[in-house]
Amino acid sequence: MRTHPRTTSHRNTPHEIARRRASSSAPAAPSAGAARPRRLVALLLTAVLAMPLAACTGDGVPQPDDAAKALVAGLQSGSLDGVALTQDTSGDPQQQLTEILEPLLTAVGGEHPDVSLTQVTAPDGEDAARRATATLQWSWQFGAEADWTYLTRAELTYADAPEGSDGPGTWTTAWTPSLLVPDLQPGERLTVSTVQAKRADILDGTGEPLVTTRDVWRVGVDKTHAAQDQWESSARALAELVAQGGVAVDADAYAQRVLSAGPKAFVELVTLRQEGSGVDIEAARQIPGVGVLPGSAALAPTSTFARAILGRAGEATAEIIEQSGGRIKQGDTTGLSGLQRQYDAQLAGSPGVVVTAAKPDADASTAREVFTKEAVDGTPLQTTFDVGLQERAEQVLADVGPASAIVAIRPSTGDVLAAASGPGSNGLDTALLGKYAPGSTFKVIDALAFGRRGITPDSLVACTPTITVNGREFQNVPEYPASALGDIPLRTAIAQSCNTAMIAQHDVVSQDDLVAAATDLGLGVETPVGAPVFYGNVPSDATPAQHAATLIGQDRVEASPFTMARVAASVAAGKRVDPVLVKPATPAEAKDVPDSKLTADEAATLRDLMAGVVASGSATVLRDVPGIVGAKTGTAQFGDGTQQHTWMIAIAGDLAVAVFVEVGERGSTTSGPLMHAFLTTP
Repeated sequence: MRTHPRTTSHRNTPHEIARRRASSSAPAAPSAGAARPRRLVALLLTAVLAMPLAACTGDGVPQPDDAAKALVAGLQSGSLDGVALTQDTSGDPQQQLTEILEPLLTAVGGEHPDVSLTQVTAPDGEDAARRATATLQWSWQFGAEADWTYLTRAELTYADAPEGSDGPGTWTTAWTPSLLVPDLQPGERLTVSTVQAKRADILDGTGEPLVTTRDVWRVGVDKTHAAQDQWESSARALAELVAQGGVAVDADAYAQRVLSAGPKAFVELVTLRQEGSGVDIEAARQIPGVGVLPGSAALAPTSTFARAILGRAGEATAEIIEQSGGRIKQGDTTGLSGLQRQYDAQLAGSPGVVVTAAKPDADASTAREVFTKEAVDGTPLQTTFDVGLQERAEQVLADVGPASAIVAIRPSTGDVLAAASGPGSNGLDTALLGKYAPGSTFKVIDALAFGRRGITPDSLVACTPTITVNGREFQNVPEYPASALGDIPLRTAIAQSCNTAMIAQHDVVSQDDLVAAATDLGLGVETPVGAPVFYGNVPSDATPAQHAATLIGQDRVEASPFTMARVAASVAAGKRVDPVLVKPATPAEAKDVPDSKLTADEAATLRDLMAGVVASGSATVLRDVPGIVGAKTGTAQFGDGTQQHTWMIAIAGDLAVAVFVEVGERGSTTSGPLMHAFLTTP
C-alpha cells in the first residue's frame, strides 16, 4: 500500500549547519585535489536536464524533470525540504540522511559531495509512463588522492492529484538509504576511518637516513600524581634539571603553565631523545608528579644538526591546517618549519580511507567495507649533507658567542656538504639566509674584474695609507703592514688585503664591471638549491663613493656565507658552480640569468692570487692545512664603524668553505682559526 507523498522541512540540521560553515570559510589556498567547484556541478546538471529524457510519458503526465532536479538539489545541499518522498517505514528521511552522511561530511571537512544526474529512464511494461529511474553520480573528495565516486538509483512514481482536486499530480521519490550509498540497508550507518601514511625520512648525501624516527621521552608534570601544593615546586625542579642537561627552558613560564592547566593534566616540558639527551631521566622520575613517557619522533642525528634548515615536524597548527586547502587536518603530523614544511606533501604521503557500513548495535566484526583507499607512504627527501662535515662545523662553532656560520661546497659537483649556523644565531639560518657585507673576500671578484681591464697579478698598484673618493675617506685596517705600502704588485695587495690599492682603480674598473664579475662567480645569481637561500646582491647603480666602497665589499654589497662559499667553489671549479642542497633539484622558474663568462685561465689566476694569501698574506694560519689551494680574508665594518663582520673563504682539495662571524676582530684572527679547525679536525 502506497503512503501519501510528504515534504520534509528540516532547516537547521547538522547538514545545513555544516553546509553554511563550509560556504562561509573557504580554504586559503585550494589543493590540487580539492572538490570540483559547485559552478561546474550546476552546469553539468543543467546540461543533463536540458537533454531529452528517456522516460516517456502519456497524455496528461508531465516528465519527471522537476522531481529529479529537486532530488539532486536536496541531496547536494543535505536538506530534503521541498523533495516529495514516499517511504515504507515511519522513519524520518531527513534524520536518516543526516545520520548516514554526517561521518562522511566530517571526514571531508564539511565539504558537501558533488551529486549529479546522469540519466532518467523509463521501465518497460505496464504503467511505464508513471514510473522512472534516475541515476545519480556521487563524488566525495577525501584529500587530493582519494576520490570516491559511485552511482545510486532513485525510483520515481507519478501519483494523480487527490480526487476532487484541480491541481496536477506529483512525481515522488521512493526513499531508501541506498539512494545515498549503494546497497546501504535500512538501519545501517557509516563509519569513516583514516589510515595514516608513514612519514618518509630525510636522507643524507649517501642516501642514508638523516631525519628518521627515533625513540624519545616526553617529560612533564602529571598533576594527578602529585599533591596540589607540589605542582609548582615540581615544575621548577624539573625545569632546573632539564636546564642542567643543556636544554634551554623557561622555568617561570613552565611553572605557570602547570598551575594554569586542569587538575588532571599532563603538562609536557620537553621531548628528549632516549639516547644522548644529556638530561638525567632517572633523576627526573624521582621528582614528585613527573612523568616520563616513551614515544617516537622524526629527528636528525643530534638536536642541533642543521636545525634551522631541516626544521621539525609535529602536530599541525591551525594556520597550517587553514593554508593546506583540506590536505591537512587537526591531529595530523606535518612539517612545521624548514625542509620538513617545504617538502611536507612529499614526506607525508597521503592517508588512506576506509568507509564501513554496519548497524549501530551490531558486532564490529560484521561491518562491511564500502570504500577503501590505501595509504600512500611518503617519499624520502634526498639532501647532499655530509654528516661528518656538518657535525664538525657545528662543533667548531659551538663556543662562538655571536651569530656565525660555516658553509662547505664540493666544487666538482656543487653539493652543499655542510651549512651550519652557530648557537649565537639563536635558531636563525645564518648559513644560507644571512645578509652581510662580505668585506675583503670581495677582492676575489675585484681581481677578476681587474684582469678583464688589463690589470694582472704583477701589475703595480698604489697602496697608500688612505684614499679619498668624492669626499669620502677610506683606509686600510689598523694592523696593515707598513712594508706593504707604496707601489706594489696586485698579488701583494691581495695577499695583504690593501683596501686603498683596490679603491685606487675606481676610474679603471666600473660598477658594471664588478657586477659582471660577481655574476660570473655566482654572487647574486639564483639557482635551484632546493632550500631558501640568499644569493647576494651587488647594486648596479652607485655614486662614486659607493662604487669605491663596493671595491672593498662594503656599503650596499650583501652576501650570505652560502654566497661566498659559492664564489670560492666557482674559483676552484673554473666555472660558475650552481650549488644543490636537495636532489633532484627543483627546476628554477624561468629567469633571465646570464651565462657565466668565467674562463679556466681566469679561475687559475684567481687561485694563484688566493694561494699568495696563504703563503705570505693574511691567511698564513692555513699553511699547514692538507691540500690547501688558497684563501681570502675579509673584515667589514658596520653600525657606527666600531664593530666588524669577519670572514674567510678557502679552497682545500675538492672543498670550498666560507666561515663567518657576525661580530669579531679580523678575518685573519677571528674567522681564520675557525677555518683552520674545520679543515684539520679529524
